[in-house]
Amino acid sequence: MNIVVCIKQVPDTTEVKINPETNTLIREGVESIINPFDTYAIEEGIRIKEKLNGEVTALSMGPPQAEESLRQAVALGADKGVLLTDRNFAGSDTWATAYTLARGIKKLKDVDLVICGKQAIDGDTAQVGPGIAEFMGIPCITYVRKIEEIDENKMRVHRMMEGGYHIIDVPLPALITVVKEINEPRMPSLRGKMNARKAEIEKWTAADIACEVNNIGQMGSPTWVDKIFAPPRREKGVIFKGEPAESAGKLIEALKEKKIV
Repeated sequence: MNIVVCIKQVPDTTEVKINPETNTLIREGVESIINPFDTYAIEEGIRIKEKLNGEVTALSMGPPQAEESLRQAVALGADKGVLLTDRNFAGSDTWATAYTLARGIKKLKDVDLVICGKQAIDGDTAQVGPGIAEFMGIPCITYVRKIEEIDENKMRVHRMMEGGYHIIDVPLPALITVVKEINEPRMPSLRGKMNARKAEIEKWTAADIACEVNNIGQMGSPTWVDKIFAPPRREKGVIFKGEPAESAGKLIEALKEKKIV
């Protein structure tokens, strides 16, 4: 079984900096990690490979520094890594990103299953996985918490819902996005780390995957960030001390002053 796990390199910091001209994240010089939700996707891909044999390819779109995240995926057990990197990809929104990743997967050929984390922690849109499936024309199941059965032709999964879950049968090829309840990611082994050092990470440009220039980067992004700003800081709250009846009276007076009651 040929499995592709899509991963993203994200900033490992809460101090996010924005380019004021492009309204995009400044990634240069910022410590980066594999998107945490994608580590569960990597683990699930490896578990399926161990059960059914086959190959796991870690695929990412990003700047050259994203190669490090692909090496980490190989250290965890992925068989190879492919990086889609091209200046023309810069500024891609979720639509253009999904298009680009779908083109990369098409070049890999004969892919049975695509696995993504449920969302990236820097954007939190959860749109790229379903977008890839749409461009590929394959079924998509989001928020998968368990793969109950899987073979070369089909699988049965549990899709997490509020207050329960759905059991869904789906033919392959298909795409799933997974939640952290699905497994516990392993730590890299010594052999895995050695494989990662020696691994040749393939790098493909927009031309290599036959992208249409009008569908990638800022030019191919139908959504634009018009303005970025920090929300106003909340006013400091007031603590009313004393007996309950006295505190309640003070609270009512304060609410009246603000014309809330």
